[in-house]
Amino acid sequence: MNTAHQAGSGVISADMLLAIGALALPAIVYLIAAQRCHRQPRGWNHWRTASFIVGLIILGMALRPSTSDSFQDHMLGHLLLGMFAPLALVLGAPMTLALRTTPASVAKPLVHLLRSRPARITTHPAVLLIATVGGLAALYFTPLFTLTERHGALHMVVHAHFFVGGYLFAWMIAGPDPGPDRPSVRMRLAVLGLAILGHAVIAQLLYAGLFVAVDAPPDELRAGGTLMYYWGDIAEILLALALLLTCVRTTGDSALARGHETTRVVAAVRDRTRAVSDCRRSATPVRQVERAGRSRFANPPDRWRDR
Repeated sequence: MNTAHQAGSGVISADMLLAIGALALPAIVYLIAAQRCHRQPRGWNHWRTASFIVGLIILGMALRPSTSDSFQDHMLGHLLLGMFAPLALVLGAPMTLALRTTPASVAKPLVHLLRSRPARITTHPAVLLIATVGGLAALYFTPLFTLTERHGALHMVVHAHFFVGGYLFAWMIAGPDPGPDRPSVRMRLAVLGLAILGHAVIAQLLYAGLFVAVDAPPDELRAGGTLMYYWGDIAEILLALALLLTCVRTTGDSALARGHETTRVVAAVRDRTRAVSDCRRSATPVRQVERAGRSRFANPPDRWRDR
């Protein structure tokens, strides 16, 4: 099935070892940054660290199946590479960690990049939906799959496309990192529903062997379609749960912030009323008390300026 892989199995093993070694570098950088951030007053969530490390492990696991001659192993590798690993890495919030631990000279260009027009276009829901679902259709229903078997560089480009597209799609749906303006929750749910529908249609066409441009035995096509159908559903359910948890946390943080602000305003009004009441029994001018009350609103604590 894969003559390019059979001809260069030794080279592939060396490439795999190099890729696995390369995965250790972001793990080390992330752990050092997380430790630095943990010492800060805001701290760092250990679950994010665990999620990022798990994502790198899944990414390493995806290397061997995705270079196998079996179409079933190929499908498993693409599922790990394009759905499970990106979701775990996104939930690790690496961009948030980078913005908290890098100096301003590095953080400001990152913020400008995240707010740039190319970033907005790249992370648009329609673009990501076409890149993920359309990329799968192009791979399995056009001669692209055969070309990737013959040209190793094209094979790597396709893998990079699946990973980057899956990462940006997972971020757009439920990522905690900052970035361009994301659509509403309803829009994200609608996009996720369309992605689920597209994956299901492609999986069933693979299972039935209809319009498929993949040179593989029918039993391998059925096994690959089954993997895509059920494992893809699992990944999409996890993504929907991540969206739900993100929305709950955002709502809770907003409510908590509003509660703190309301408490502060009520306390200021109460203190001012008490001061006015006291001044009536003393010689303190009322205007002086009013100026003192206004100063409390004009000079909020530092924790409110950071909001």
